[in-house]
Amino acid sequence: MLFYMLFFLGIISLWWHWRARDRIKVPNLTGKYIFITGCDTGFGNRAAKIFDKKGFRVFASCLTETGAKELKAVTSKQLQTVLLDVRDSDSVKNVAARVKAEVQSEGLWGLVNNAGIMGTSAPTDWLDIEHFRDPIEVNLIGLINVTISMLPLIKKAKGRIVNVSSVGGRLAFSGGGYFPSKFGVEGFNDSLRRDMKAFGVKVCCIQPGLFKTALTNPAKIMKEKEVIWNKLPLDIKRQYGEDYFQKDAAKKEKLSKICLNKDISPVVQCMEHALTSLHPRTHYVVGQDAKLFWNPLSRMPAAIQDFLLLRNRVELAASHIKQVVVYKLLSLTWAVSMF
Repeated sequence: MLFYMLFFLGIISLWWHWRARDRIKVPNLTGKYIFITGCDTGFGNRAAKIFDKKGFRVFASCLTETGAKELKAVTSKQLQTVLLDVRDSDSVKNVAARVKAEVQSEGLWGLVNNAGIMGTSAPTDWLDIEHFRDPIEVNLIGLINVTISMLPLIKKAKGRIVNVSSVGGRLAFSGGGYFPSKFGVEGFNDSLRRDMKAFGVKVCCIQPGLFKTALTNPAKIMKEKEVIWNKLPLDIKRQYGEDYFQKDAAKKEKLSKICLNKDISPVVQCMEHALTSLHPRTHYVVGQDAKLFWNPLSRMPAAIQDFLLLRNRVELAASHIKQVVVYKLLSLTWAVSMF
């Protein structure tokens, strides 16, 4: 009995120590430079506003002039917006040079790689290589390019790199380029974290679940999918069934209502912790759906993952035909065996 009591008290003590350690902040961060990509909308936009209010000197990169103007209108004069297309190497080099000229010997305390796109989400045999290329160019190659360009400035400050990945970087539950791109981010994040440890640079990865942003707009995703469906060859449509698209849209809408997190502030809170904590976490799993379903499922055997994920998919016409043929063959075999 005494052993169990001591064991329980030991667990409580470790948990309490971890919680206390988790709350320790880095001192004197006011006025430090941080760079955030993808600030037109969503997580990046909210983060730029919050970090500006907290006294950071924020470089907020936006893809569009409209996004940059709208952000600048509601933030302080200290925040600087820059136009950046992470797919364009020249654009990345020019922005890195501007940041270097501004931060000089102080270096860059934080880099938040947030820019990303969903791309087309559809069965693999509906897609061509361009559907895969766009998300990989933005979410993975662009992220790597920005990181490499800013790395000397971050090493100088012994700062932080925060990569926004996804639960989709641990578990691929649809076809398209988004999930391969996020799996790539996870791999790059892990190797970078180990490479930078000797330089005092901490590298963190945020893995959000499904949050209500422009990236995950269900209507937009289904509209893009419908465009592809309408262009599919007749033989593929027959394999899936003429009513497949309507049934799939209904299932996805139901899943969205169950899983979608409407408040995006927890993701920004994780960014803040990664930038300000003396002991930032290696991974931040964010969102009730991610914590309760996607993350635990990603650690289960493939057979369990496939069983649960495929239950949310529409049965294909080809599968139904195959089942009917098998049933008829079994019935015929049974009838013959009776004679």
